[in-house]
Amino acid sequence: MKRALAVLTLLMSATALMWAAPAEAYNYGDYRSSTLATKAWQALEQKDLEAVLAYTNKNVELYAEQAQKMQQSLSDYPAGSNDQVFAYWALNDIATSYFIQGEAYRKAGMTKEAKAAYQKVIDSYSFGQCWDTGGWFWKPAEAAKEKIAMIDSGSDLDFGDYSSSTLTGKAWEALSKKNYDAVEAYTGKVLELYSEKAEEMQKSLTEYPWESKEKIFSYWALNDVGTALFIQGEAFKDRGEVDQAKTVYKKLVDSYFYAQCWDPNGWFWKPAEAAQQKLEELDETPSNS
Repeated sequence: MKRALAVLTLLMSATALMWAAPAEAYNYGDYRSSTLATKAWQALEQKDLEAVLAYTNKNVELYAEQAQKMQQSLSDYPAGSNDQVFAYWALNDIATSYFIQGEAYRKAGMTKEAKAAYQKVIDSYSFGQCWDTGGWFWKPAEAAKEKIAMIDSGSDLDFGDYSSSTLTGKAWEALSKKNYDAVEAYTGKVLELYSEKAEEMQKSLTEYPWESKEKIFSYWALNDVGTALFIQGEAFKDRGEVDQAKTVYKKLVDSYFYAQCWDPNGWFWKPAEAAQQKLEELDETPSNS
């Protein structure tokens, strides 16, 4: 009897060990912080909460101490060249990992856990920055603050990866649904994050880029900021707010004239030229002031 119990105990212990270490099923690659963060992003896209936690927790386990040292050495966001920002690799990837955790929990409806993960970014890794493959850095702590505010307000807005193309796409969708509050939120976020870069691109040009589709897309910030302003103008016009619509269209024409917008049917069109036409039409519309 004792032998049978011993065998049963061993079997139960082995089973418990199998379930206690699910992380062994995950491939951590070369264990670099950037690799783990990338795998966590991929798991988030697949809505695999367990995988997100496996990769982000492994990142925290290996690199949180180094990230905290980097955070404590700073009094502001690192600036300068890309290489100078990348030098704070541990801080960047741990801040990103906690942000990804927050996103995974939020999408799973676990708001308490989501807010705790976002708050961790804000409290402990506030100067971390995340590289977007489109060619820029964004700030997880600032995004985390917005996510907490959205949860507290009950808003269902989702800025996605905060890229200008994602935000502009969401703005178009909101306009088609006549969700003008969402239009304002998405286009406002495009302008907040990318206006400065768009202005740099505008000033570098003396004519519309035309050499190739790739060349035109290389002016991504200019294109998306110009498009966001056009969408804003359309929303104001649809609501009968003529003066506001004119102001936005004029800003597009004056400041982002060389923006181009890709139509999924396979061509580019020019938001500023469309805005100029809208202005001419609205000149015959009575003011709402």
